[in-house]
Amino acid sequence: MGLTEQVTAVEAGESGKASAPEYQGALGSLSVNASLTDVLARGVEELRAAESAGDLKETARCSLAVAEACRRLGRTAEADQAWKAGYRAARAAGDAAAMAWALWSGGTLARQRGAFRLAYRLLALAAEWGERGGDVVVRGYSLAGLAETGRIQGDYAAVEELHEQLLAEARRRGEARHTVWALEGIAQMHRNTGAYDRAHALFEEAAEIADRAEDRRGWAWALRGMADVVSVRDGDVEQALTLLSRAEAACRTMELRGALAFNLKMRGNVLYRAGRYDQARELYTRALTEFRDMAEPRGTALSRLGLAKARARLGRDSAETAAELAVLRTELNRIGLHHARDMVDKAAAELGVGPLPGPVPRAAAATTPPDAYRTEALRATDVAGLR
Repeated sequence: MGLTEQVTAVEAGESGKASAPEYQGALGSLSVNASLTDVLARGVEELRAAESAGDLKETARCSLAVAEACRRLGRTAEADQAWKAGYRAARAAGDAAAMAWALWSGGTLARQRGAFRLAYRLLALAAEWGERGGDVVVRGYSLAGLAETGRIQGDYAAVEELHEQLLAEARRRGEARHTVWALEGIAQMHRNTGAYDRAHALFEEAAEIADRAEDRRGWAWALRGMADVVSVRDGDVEQALTLLSRAEAACRTMELRGALAFNLKMRGNVLYRAGRYDQARELYTRALTEFRDMAEPRGTALSRLGLAKARARLGRDSAETAAELAVLRTELNRIGLHHARDMVDKAAAELGVGPLPGPVPRAAAATTPPDAYRTEALRATDVAGLR
């Protein structure tokens, strides 16, 4: 049986409910909807017990849960320490699958922190070690991570096919959580290219699947996407805000700090489009504070852009607006956030302050995502910071 034909107990989804394969070992009974504070407390407790017992495999499993809880809570330095510690334990135990999970966590964190080259490197390695270890789940998660990294950068041509392939595989396996993820990624690309009806339909389908599977995280992200579309396509402010309020409630239950910050930023977008610039400015400011505190560059940049636009509409000097947008565009180009960089140019035109001074050529992508996982994987000892 080939790797892509394998179906593990986690992925089979016999109950039709979403599962959390990143919670393993002593933490395997935790729900995908568990409070992250609770996950972290339990993870630290079990990690200490595993370390005391000298159980390297269990140490790696518990470190993974700790790393993911810290990452989603915005505690990025602790997340970085945890995934690396988990990788070292897995390597010492000779557990290829556990090594892959640690690398997936590290790659996901790298993307969250805007380190796209490192994200590609770690996620490609995670996919390779997942295949070596015979773990179809972590391999799928790693390929999905590569696709998402390219999508976030705006390299849609490179990752659209990979998204579609992963969606087809998730549907075939009946894996609700990954089906929802893939639908939302494809929907976001359609939304960003102006295919609003298609985007809304995909977000709506994702929300329905997530709701049936009791995947509150995926459900909340789908509602946020729907809110964006009904705002930009229909101008329906109240419907958009209602959807965002429902998503916010779910995110607060799980303490999804990043998702809550993006919810704030999206509320700002909705109110900005409605001409309610004072309220939009307040929300962008709050979102910016959250993203900066989490060291999350993409959210920081998008909030800065929204705030600059709101301030411009409220009478800020046009030269100051142009200068700020030029700095932001340069920063986005440096990071590799191509789609967001293009949004700055559109904002400058919208506000009548463009073209911006000092044109910056679009930076090349860190790597082509579909190629990244097909290339020969780097040796584990070559991973930065793990020697």
